[in-house]
Amino acid sequence: MRLSPVHVKGIHEVVRRECGSSAHVRLFGSRLDDVWRGGDVDVLVELDAPVERLAVLSARLSTMLSRQLQERAVDVVLSAPNITRSPVHHTAEKEGRLL
Repeated sequence: MRLSPVHVKGIHEVVRRECGSSAHVRLFGSRLDDVWRGGDVDVLVELDAPVERLAVLSARLSTMLSRQLQERAVDVVLSAPNITRSPVHHTAEKEGRLL
């Protein structure tokens, strides 16, 4: 996994502050492969409660996480009871690593 312990801690802090302590975060995509270089950071944020303003929360998390990770690009996928699941949800859950 190509994230330092400091970065993982920062991701947890942002997600807990914005989404609550019950939120879980999975890293998926190219950052799981230690051989690769560069690339964005892909995270799945799993929530227990419905999300009212999906686009707003996703954009806010992406921006805050990017700042936390020294301006790296961060793609955020949200999973909540009221969100229609897509193939990326299945991939993130199957291949992702819980942080």
